[in-house]
Amino acid sequence: MRMNADIKYPLYETTVFENFRVMVENVARKYPDRIAYSYKKDPRDTKTVDVTFSQVRDDVRNMGTELISMGCTDKKVAIIGETSYNWICSYYAMMATGAIVVPVDKDMPLDELTGILNFAECEYIVYSTSVEEKIMQIGDSVPALKTYICMGEPNMKSALKLSVLIEKGKTKFENGDNSYYDYEIDPDKLATIVFTSGTTGKGKGVMLSQKNIVSDMTQGMYLFAITPKTMAVLPPHHTYCSTVVFVGHFAQGCTIFINSGLKYFMSEMKEQQPSHLVLVPLFVETMYKRIWTTAQKNGKAGTLKRMIKVSNFLRKIGIDLRRVLFRSILDNFGGKLEMIILGGAAINQDIIDMFDAIGITILNGYGITECSPLVSCNRNKYQKKGSVGLPIIGEQVKIKDPDENGEGEICVKGPNVMLGYYKDPDATAAVFDEDGYFMTGDYGKLDDEGWLFITGRLKNIIILSNGKNVYPEEIEQEIQRITGVSEVVVYAGETKNRNNKEVIVAEIFPDYQLLKLKGIEGTQAINAYFNKEIKRVNSRMAPHKAIRKVKIREEEFIKNNSKKILRHAIDKSIDDVDFTEN
Repeated sequence: MRMNADIKYPLYETTVFENFRVMVENVARKYPDRIAYSYKKDPRDTKTVDVTFSQVRDDVRNMGTELISMGCTDKKVAIIGETSYNWICSYYAMMATGAIVVPVDKDMPLDELTGILNFAECEYIVYSTSVEEKIMQIGDSVPALKTYICMGEPNMKSALKLSVLIEKGKTKFENGDNSYYDYEIDPDKLATIVFTSGTTGKGKGVMLSQKNIVSDMTQGMYLFAITPKTMAVLPPHHTYCSTVVFVGHFAQGCTIFINSGLKYFMSEMKEQQPSHLVLVPLFVETMYKRIWTTAQKNGKAGTLKRMIKVSNFLRKIGIDLRRVLFRSILDNFGGKLEMIILGGAAINQDIIDMFDAIGITILNGYGITECSPLVSCNRNKYQKKGSVGLPIIGEQVKIKDPDENGEGEICVKGPNVMLGYYKDPDATAAVFDEDGYFMTGDYGKLDDEGWLFITGRLKNIIILSNGKNVYPEEIEQEIQRITGVSEVVVYAGETKNRNNKEVIVAEIFPDYQLLKLKGIEGTQAINAYFNKEIKRVNSRMAPHKAIRKVKIREEEFIKNNSKKILRHAIDKSIDDVDFTEN
């Protein structure tokens, strides 16, 4: 067990704050006229709406004043919609006035939405106009729900308009209502219930306090230096966005452009010129594939490989020409992108190395909702290949029941660890060990210097009849290195006549465009190509990890809103024939 590794270079400065209200006040005092958030009313327009940190403070205070007047303190308030300035302000205001925030996925089906609203006993809901049609269908199915607040222009007659509430709160404050500042925030009290996406099944309601979230960022932000501008791309109802971007980066005075939607990601990155991003691997993998597909199409893939070798050699002797040599590539990402903070799933080290070679540092990290979410992260100039970095300051990480390789379940203890699962004391008790550590369900190891390495997810482990464990994520990273693989999932195939634990399957969604450029087209040719490549992968691995069956998909895997593949939605049935020979 280690709290964190020896620090090889100094910790960065960070902003310390006790709760959301102090956070908003501090940054407004320090950078009153700096742009905090910018966004477009119309994605097709180049003009942005810019909001300063002092304006954020005023909007949050005014909204908070009215929320207190409406009786929202200590009440469950659901918030549902895409990332927007109004979503963020609502989140800040509710946290600062003692409401219990229940963020909900905007793409959630109506029956699941009403199920969560009932389970969480929500009395208020704040929603965007994009989901109003769904909200209007709730009707009497959520008896506790009495108040509807629309972030835009409502069509529902009974809905209140957020901008009107802000104006009412402003009037109250100007007339001497100081309830927003007088309200005493309890940092240990339940502040939000975050329902996990459940990539392997049904999610749970994770209970977090302001202390959980605030400590995660004030202690985590010591480890890496952020740049002046980023883009909010990830869904707001997940802690990766709401904590890391809306708390960690906002508190540091970073300007945040709110992306208009996934289809505008590349064009707005080029236009807005962020200097760093917070992403999940799918975005980076897409960027990586676009670089190589474009190079292949233009007949410059070989030239690019040679330039990378030359650049890497020059860096070894102290000459860094990456921003010059790879300017044409970097310009496609806005020209100022220096760093990507990455989490949410595994990524191949080859991709990290390639981005580093062209001038973009990828800081791979590890987080889980139950830890608010950040557990560990690599540092700007202090990284270890294959690792998800160093545990954040003040946090204890241990490996439970390690095997002969030092691998076991990753367990975490610290102020960022959740209060428990909502209305589920049995599930809560089951994930804490006798020493009070949260058992993440992820497998990994700590090296001698305290760096954390992820092996795989406990629920995904394939247990062979000889007792050996196979971690699908480890094999998936190897397969991702095959040219033409867009997505891959490894699992134990289910057959009628074979022991399904012995049939390890690699299901691949190819990059059909790239394969076509390589002259590989048609079902037969694509199958032959991947079977040949998988045999090469098998030759590099222990025999018990060998892929016995390759399945080719015509469509990408089903994913949740944070772009994680839903493993439980995959049809794992396979034929009893045509197995790949070792």
